[in-house]
Amino acid sequence: MSDSTPVRTPRHRGIYLLPNLFTTGAMFAGFYAIVASIGGSYSEAAIAVFVAAVLDGMDGRVARLTGTQSEFGVQYDSLSDLISFGLAPSLVMYTWSLSSLKDYGPTWGKIGWAAAFIYAACAALRLARFNTQVAVIDKQYFQGLASPAAAAVCMSFVWSMDKAGAIGEEFCFVMPVIAVVVGLLMVSRFRYFSFKSLPMGERDRVPFLWMIVAVLVLVPFFVDPPRVLLAVSVLYMLSGPVVTLWGLATRRRRRGNG
Repeated sequence: MSDSTPVRTPRHRGIYLLPNLFTTGAMFAGFYAIVASIGGSYSEAAIAVFVAAVLDGMDGRVARLTGTQSEFGVQYDSLSDLISFGLAPSLVMYTWSLSSLKDYGPTWGKIGWAAAFIYAACAALRLARFNTQVAVIDKQYFQGLASPAAAAVCMSFVWSMDKAGAIGEEFCFVMPVIAVVVGLLMVSRFRYFSFKSLPMGERDRVPFLWMIVAVLVLVPFFVDPPRVLLAVSVLYMLSGPVVTLWGLATRRRRRGNG
């Protein structure tokens, strides 16, 4: 081979900027939640996680509307979700309440960080399972509680209690239960409505009654956001077991009658 032979430079594939900017914003919000919780600003940390949830819901929609969906975006979104809805909530719960368990002895201290880790690990497992089943699952339902909804349950509780003037030490024996139960619901087989079939497009029309319902939901939200978010997220969390068990009971009745 002569020295004059041209060397081919490797081709680099570009990425779509707009949807990945939203994903990066969601990741930044999750990172800020961790930093805020370390500094003792727990309400700000909880709000940051909800900001991450809003941005996370927008990146996929922006990608679909602009035709900029990519495998890179899917993987990047999963990594962002792990930080914003897995690591961030677990560390907020630990710094706010779970860390105070060490005052009751080394065993209780281990239970505190173990509960936080279980939540984070379940979030990672849930995201991995979703990525491997995305081509075969029912688009109308999620299998297991989605990680943003799980984070909403935990962070709305922290936000509500912190706004009410309560300190995390008062809930140090309750928080491990919340973290573990919510974490296990993420990796459960309960079916949760995904809201992807709701009319959200430009040509979709809804009855006028929907606007009244929207007003009735938005007004209490602006009056007391943390408690309204807590009530809505807890109801959604409970809907999975209720809907799944109701469906199983209905099938058994039909088989018995048949």
